[in-house]
Amino acid sequence: MRKTGIFGGSFNPPHTGHLIIAQEALHQLKLDRVVWVPAKKPPHKKLAGNATDQDRAEMVRLAIEGNRQFGLSLIEFDREGPSYTIDTVKQLLAEDQNQEITFIMGGDMVSSLSTWKKIEELREIAAFAGVRRKDSPINQAWQDFGVKMIDVPLLEISSTFIRNRRKDGGNVRYYIPPAVLHFMEEKGLYGQNSST
Repeated sequence: MRKTGIFGGSFNPPHTGHLIIAQEALHQLKLDRVVWVPAKKPPHKKLAGNATDQDRAEMVRLAIEGNRQFGLSLIEFDREGPSYTIDTVKQLLAEDQNQEITFIMGGDMVSSLSTWKKIEELREIAAFAGVRRKDSPINQAWQDFGVKMIDVPLLEISSTFIRNRRKDGGNVRYYIPPAVLHFMEEKGLYGQNSST
């Protein structure tokens, strides 16, 4: 049975930290692949910046290009309403039942698991893995939901930081893959900056 990691997020934009998390999940959890699933309407946050859904999808495609163990799924873009994890996992399992799914999330999301839609049903069909972050200590939720821990090198990069840096005209080179930066500059996403 194939071991699939589902890496959900707004990826607004995808950055080097996302790539490292996905690669470490692949390695540490002994996954066969990691499927990146951009959220169309994240239920717990509002999307910032001027990137369209198509822009975010293209940036993920560019970011993961060349890694045969990374894939992109746009199933949340094809669905109406909020992007609930339970719906995504059920749909992916319906498409391919010969897989075990682990949902990969930031450590800051673990404490909110009890509020997720149909969390008990989700626990029956998927495992959880969390990335421990400096500002998100391990709490009871990790144990309650059997969350596997992914350790990654400390790299404090966020999509918010990148959007703010570009809005202020600053340089984001090396924080994101070159192909993604080129796309952002061509489309004028999140402001302007020089990549040199």
